[in-house]
Amino acid sequence: MKTWPSKIKNKKFLIFFISIILILFICLFFKVSNIVKEGYDKQSKIVEITKSIIPNHYIKKIKENLFFVSNLKARNDYLEIQVKKFEQGLKGEKFKSEIITLNSDKYEINYFFTPFKRLDVNLGWNAETNSLRAHYAEINDDKIFLISGEGQTIYFDKKNIFTDNLFFQDLPNNINDILKMDNSKLIGIRDLFFYDDKILISIMTENQKGITIDLYMADLNLEKISFEKFFESGEYWNKYNVFSGGRIERFEENSILFAIGYAHKKNVSQELDNLLGKIIKINLSSKNHEIISIGHRNPQGLKYLDKYNLIINSEHGPKGGDEININKLKGDKKIKNYGWDLASYGTAYDGTDPYKKSHSKYGFEEPSIYYTPSIGISEIIYMENNSFCEKKCLWTSSLRANSIYLIDINDDFKKFSSKGRIFLKNNRIRDIDYDKDLDLIILMSENIPAIISLKRLENLR
Repeated sequence: MKTWPSKIKNKKFLIFFISIILILFICLFFKVSNIVKEGYDKQSKIVEITKSIIPNHYIKKIKENLFFVSNLKARNDYLEIQVKKFEQGLKGEKFKSEIITLNSDKYEINYFFTPFKRLDVNLGWNAETNSLRAHYAEINDDKIFLISGEGQTIYFDKKNIFTDNLFFQDLPNNINDILKMDNSKLIGIRDLFFYDDKILISIMTENQKGITIDLYMADLNLEKISFEKFFESGEYWNKYNVFSGGRIERFEENSILFAIGYAHKKNVSQELDNLLGKIIKINLSSKNHEIISIGHRNPQGLKYLDKYNLIINSEHGPKGGDEININKLKGDKKIKNYGWDLASYGTAYDGTDPYKKSHSKYGFEEPSIYYTPSIGISEIIYMENNSFCEKKCLWTSSLRANSIYLIDINDDFKKFSSKGRIFLKNNRIRDIDYDKDLDLIILMSENIPAIISLKRLENLR
């Protein structure tokens, strides 16, 4: 039988134990509450493990109910910045500045409002509305041009990036008129590109045949842009999805590259009698095209290096398996096959894994880099021997990871080494470009949305 002092001792221990548990619970609650309000790094291993254990619909219910105060504060903060963005109109006001250090390098990052509509992450990646919220930016001479997912075009003098206001100029265009004449509905813009004095855009539209993606071209005119349909893919699909691709890139003399997604149609990426899941070459004069590579899922980044005669492309994998691919072009003009939808280092969203992991074993090209879990890979830029890059490097932007991934490349483009990433919390990066004159990286974020400038300040070594 326990003595009275022993009972008191046990009671004190129990109270102490419960107090510790309570303190830990309160700390955890406030930590999670802050994550709900401020956002979190979706590449965090702890977050990934937690999400793999707890079903997504339960996470959503916990966020909306248990942490409803933090959730409400986050929404209010977001609404406040949206109101501020609306009130400043076309000023392109700088609303945030920060210094980020990665490895031994320091970067100054500035954020400017754009007048475009924001992406609603709560709607999910398959929401057709969000297709109109993917915005693009392109540097051309002394100006930077932007196009919204809805087709609004604006520009500003690039020197303004060093001031507190970009001062956008509205640039009217005929996109709505030309689509109306074709009895087509705009689903979304998929890229903006300049070829000398020509401006090209890729547009996903819907008509009586279904959904398709085509190219439109116009002469650059700062009074009004008058587009004409330049190239019809001739491919259609019935149901909206995000696997359209759409990137445009300068290629060999008087030609461009056009990257087209597989549109969620099984096996088409492997078939040579259609253009889905392909990177193609288009002659700007004749408009004739030829297939350069096949086996692509959803290309998001595209770069041709004429100095080395190679193509770099990035593309979304399924659940995991985002890829960066290198196509070293040779005289034999062999059509390279990158494996989709037979090979992938990702898995299917339904939990199955129908894909071959090795690409080369089955006759496909291996990706130079793949990311599992997915980073939501987007546009890429290649640089060498400048302030951002000592030799050869690739900067890869991402949507899901809210980051820029820095990659060193060896001389023969066979070895890719990660140098880490610049994390830009709550900023899905859709587009990235480098300006040699300003020595700046220009980013397009679709959350606010915003134009972001990134400058390397100094080497800390």
